[in-house]
Amino acid sequence: MGSVAGAVLKMLLLLSTQNWISVGAGNSYDCDDPLASALPPASFSSSSELSSSHGPGFARLNRRDGAGGWSPLVSNKYQWLQIDLGERMEITSVATQGGYGSSNWVTSYLLMFSDSGRNWKQYRQEDSIWGFSGNANADSVVYYRLQPSIKARFLRFIPLEWNPKGRIGMRIEAFGCAYRSEVVDLDGKSSLLYRFDQKSLSPVKDVISLKFKTMQSDGILLHRAGPSGDHITLELRRGKLFLLINSGEGKVASMPPLINLTLGSLLDDQHWHSVLFQRLGKQVNFTVDKHQHRFHAQGEFNYLDLDYEISFGGIPAPEKSLSFQPKNFHGCLENLYYNGVDIIDLAKQQNPQIITMGNVSFSCSQSQSVPLTFLSSRSYLALPAFPREEEISASFQFRTWNKAGLLLFSELQLVSGGLLLLLSDGKLKLNFLRPGKLPSDITAGNKCVGLNDGQWHSISLSAKRNHLIVAVDGHVTSASSLLGLEHVYSGSTYYFGGCPDKSFGSKCASPVGGFQGCMRLISISNEVVDLISVQQGSLGNFSDLQIDSCGISDRCLPNYCEHGGECSQSWSSFHCNCTDTGYTGATCHSSIYEQSCEAYKHRGNTSGFYYIDSDGSGPLGPFLLYCNMTETAWTILQHNGSDLTRVRNTHPENPYAGVFQYTASMEQLQATINRAEHCEQELAYYCKKSRLVNRQDGTPLSWWTGRTNETQTYWGGSLPEPQKCACSLEGNCIDDQYPCNCDADRSEWTNDTGFLSYKEHLPVTKIVITDTGRPHSEAAYKLGPLLCRGDKLFWNSASFNTEASYLHFPTFHGELSADVSFFFKTTALSGVFLENLGITDFIRIELRSPTTVTFSFDVGNGPFEISVQSPTRFNDNQWHHVRVERNIKEATIQVDQLLPKTQAAPADGHVLLQLNSQLFVGGTATRQRGFLGCIRSLQLNGMALDLEERATVTPGVQPGCRGHCGSYGKLCRNGGKCMEKPSGFFCDCSSSAYTGPFCNNEISAYFGSGSSVIYNFQENYSLSKNSSSHAASFHGDMKLSRETIELSFRTTRTPSLLLYMTSFYKEYLSVIIAKNGSLQIRYKLNRYQEPDVINFDSKSMADGYLHHIKINREEGVVFVEIDENTRRQVHLASGTEFSALKSLVLGRILEHSDVDQETALAGAQGFTGCLSAVQLSHVAPLKAALHPSYSAPVTVRGHVTESSCVAPAGTDATSRERTHSFADHSGAMDNGEPLTNAIRSDSAVIGGLIAVVIFILLCIAAIALRIYQQKRLYKRNEAKRPENVDSAQAVLKSDLNVQNAVTENQKEYFF
Repeated sequence: MGSVAGAVLKMLLLLSTQNWISVGAGNSYDCDDPLASALPPASFSSSSELSSSHGPGFARLNRRDGAGGWSPLVSNKYQWLQIDLGERMEITSVATQGGYGSSNWVTSYLLMFSDSGRNWKQYRQEDSIWGFSGNANADSVVYYRLQPSIKARFLRFIPLEWNPKGRIGMRIEAFGCAYRSEVVDLDGKSSLLYRFDQKSLSPVKDVISLKFKTMQSDGILLHRAGPSGDHITLELRRGKLFLLINSGEGKVASMPPLINLTLGSLLDDQHWHSVLFQRLGKQVNFTVDKHQHRFHAQGEFNYLDLDYEISFGGIPAPEKSLSFQPKNFHGCLENLYYNGVDIIDLAKQQNPQIITMGNVSFSCSQSQSVPLTFLSSRSYLALPAFPREEEISASFQFRTWNKAGLLLFSELQLVSGGLLLLLSDGKLKLNFLRPGKLPSDITAGNKCVGLNDGQWHSISLSAKRNHLIVAVDGHVTSASSLLGLEHVYSGSTYYFGGCPDKSFGSKCASPVGGFQGCMRLISISNEVVDLISVQQGSLGNFSDLQIDSCGISDRCLPNYCEHGGECSQSWSSFHCNCTDTGYTGATCHSSIYEQSCEAYKHRGNTSGFYYIDSDGSGPLGPFLLYCNMTETAWTILQHNGSDLTRVRNTHPENPYAGVFQYTASMEQLQATINRAEHCEQELAYYCKKSRLVNRQDGTPLSWWTGRTNETQTYWGGSLPEPQKCACSLEGNCIDDQYPCNCDADRSEWTNDTGFLSYKEHLPVTKIVITDTGRPHSEAAYKLGPLLCRGDKLFWNSASFNTEASYLHFPTFHGELSADVSFFFKTTALSGVFLENLGITDFIRIELRSPTTVTFSFDVGNGPFEISVQSPTRFNDNQWHHVRVERNIKEATIQVDQLLPKTQAAPADGHVLLQLNSQLFVGGTATRQRGFLGCIRSLQLNGMALDLEERATVTPGVQPGCRGHCGSYGKLCRNGGKCMEKPSGFFCDCSSSAYTGPFCNNEISAYFGSGSSVIYNFQENYSLSKNSSSHAASFHGDMKLSRETIELSFRTTRTPSLLLYMTSFYKEYLSVIIAKNGSLQIRYKLNRYQEPDVINFDSKSMADGYLHHIKINREEGVVFVEIDENTRRQVHLASGTEFSALKSLVLGRILEHSDVDQETALAGAQGFTGCLSAVQLSHVAPLKAALHPSYSAPVTVRGHVTESSCVAPAGTDATSRERTHSFADHSGAMDNGEPLTNAIRSDSAVIGGLIAVVIFILLCIAAIALRIYQQKRLYKRNEAKRPENVDSAQAVLKSDLNVQNAVTENQKEYFF
């Protein structure tokens, strides 16, 4: 598609003689007159001419005289064609043509401009495109509209490429109009002071516009101050423009200014730069050239106390309160306006409002320096010296961004060697090279300051006899013994910036490569070098230089590093340091964090603290929160007011306001809430003679506000209706005359408590209470954390059923940086996921083949494509994740966890992605190669597209997409079963010995001495096989010929019984640790035979370490695995099946059993230690006892408490386990009754307190405090809704008892 559009565009260019190519927006006024056609031939000049009939005077557009255009003597990149317009003009467009009737035309060129014919500046497109596309034949005309326009007297066209079958040939024209301006020249000691009528002055409004040019890097452009220290200052520092605004609040000079902004760079290039400053109240607009900064000022900025005068170019009498040392401006100002007043015109008329200080002229003097640009590492300038001169002397100025490069090489006569001045790591080093000897070097200048900062630096070198002096910016370094020679004689040539190819016979050498940057003011032996003579070929020689122009550019302006990335640069590129930003990529565009807890969950993460970036690559930064991974993912956001707060002594004229500050900004909170499926926040409001509403007039007496800052008078548990509470919906208010309990105005404590769940009003940011001023009147409140569930955008999806179907959205705007991410699943061989077109630009992401995903794009440099190849097929009907990014440095694509592929952007190419069509999802504008399958969670630059909403009204596309378990089912561990939901899935752990969102949380228990867990499969043999009991699958008629048993344990006691399973026919299985510490598995599947014994005696298993056992029996074959490294297969002799299972025992055997002696001994002793993740096929006895979800036939006897089996190696297992044990489960537990809840709440509370106390004693205080806080946060929010408070009175009394004292303050906290 892109190639067809490009071909059509080229054809139109060939056919048209008036083809305008816009570099920007058109001008809004008539300024398109031809400027060159009426000029005399003498106004045209060139570097050379092929013949008199090919001279520059024949280069007018559409003219056929002479040879029909200009052609130089030699066609190379150092040729140029120049126009002198006679005076400064505004140039709005240019046009080019080839030589008439010839094969001579230019296909690309540079456009330079100048005021004086010296110090040329290059016109750029998009801050990156240096060249203009030229002609494709000799006769067609190609026009370029220039925006911004050029204000200059001289234009120069420099051919870069031309017809390879011909030579350079050009005819040209410039279009524009006259340019009028007022100019003033300030010499660094002069200035203008404007005093104005205070009646015409607005204290809140200022508009200042001007242009300036200078060679000096520092100077005051304007300054306005007031008696109290307020001031506005515009100052040039190190080539950058600083806007300083001080409110004068701090009278100390060291106080920082209220506003300190920096714009622009390299502004000391002796070219015009425009400045606009606009202030209206607190709104400020600051513009330098094309770079703009708009902001809303804070603090006391609305009114500045300033005098009725303003100075330009300097400060007549610097105030003591200034925090900087002012330096006057040295250069020219043009079209200087202050609030519409032409300051320069007033000065020329000697208006009394203008006071001129120093030497001021009204014309702009021109610089005589000729800069050089070393364009590449192959560039060099060779200048002759006086051979055998007894002194080496050279000086120059340079500026660069590169850390390394050769500055100067000088051969030495009489000795084979040379002197080198070079940059190394930004420092200036002097090397003296002699064959056979180690090089000597010194570092000159300030060793703490890098010279690769883009500023001009001056260097001088002098070596005479054996004395050497190097000066860097006035810092002198001398060495008298470095050379080791009595006399130094210069060679015949000085090499600046680099060395020629060795084929030239030069001895020049550089250990660091060539220099890229600018030089000027080159002197040899105290004589200034005429660089124009070098350009004309009459002095020295050079390669790859641009003479009479400094082409340095600041690649960090504008700063393309996003999200606070730090920009650094070299001559040809820039680099973004993304450290500590939370983002990654070439421009720090992509967030390293997920956008929601739901996304973390589906990466397999468990509950914990995570950084969330709600808008992905958008402007909002990441923030820390807690993710509670249950069947769904809950996001928990804390605030500073989680304690119960008591309020007294308030009334409407003296209200109490409690303000809540969250761990995230309001914008971050809003983005999180918008993504969530549901949000809620519990607001508990307790009252005693404190009403919510005034009965007489209905005005609210207490209220709260949310993120919209609107007053809300409904309370927890109610719908968002004014003055409603939960009790009115439930019909249980204490007085049915009122919709809220508190409005009954009772003398005893009551409450209106519940969850607020209207997302648009959350989170609660403030609560206001005004009715606690009467006797015995008070209130208290407690606000819970903000809880949000799920992520509706993560599961937002659409199913594409035909190749012709697609969804369309507005044009995607990602001009400088763009990222697209989505999930897809399909069984199709190919298809387009997404496409957006421009005139020639486009982006497209597609499944190119079953194993290839391709990202194609064009931003004006021609089409590029990058692909990810997979060793497996993508059309496997599984979810796959695609992410592409394009920025001005590179384009990348990554699919799933495969290695990303990257395509670097071309150097100095087009960077803006300009699209104008609709965005097509699931297909293309031509309705061909459409995608068949599902696309989910489509996001562009962090913003999600609502696929489901658009799919509901689009034929051939359906909202939603099922089948998530195929991709995410592997997250369900340990026998958990993946279950589908409309949006996502969950893991069913009912048949697993584990719990948690992914069935990966072990259920472990500490068994005290003599304790046991008994799981009864059947009460007796005659139990109905149709029983609804969970164990009914093991009924009397069933023959159990296979089982799988897994468990983990840790103990130091022998003998021990880990597991005992028996049948009604006295068949049994026992897993024991014998007295010698060996592990024994005993199968007796025939009561008339002795048991089969599988013995593992290589080491003691009662060593206090955690061990894992897995037993898998298939009839008479048993496979045993211990700790995943010991495996054994055994054939049983006692039988092949259990006839009818009776029970499974963990720990001590309490009833009399007909077992072998070893089993009986271990059974009598039982088990003391930790058992974990015990599972027999689909039965999990520990889980049934400790986490019952139904009335399980399980009995717990003795001390069996939930704990953790994880302990450091070498720790005594039993003593370690006791630190986690709860209270003794005695009393009713020993009655042998089946438990419906194996953990009593009172025991849990007491045991929890014991665990916390012991934990604090064993840990370092700081670490313990941190862990306790996290545990407290986790436990507080593990359940979405806490238990209901039966009595508000009891709660408040409990809190009052632990309060140390009650102060007279309106606000008091309960601790």
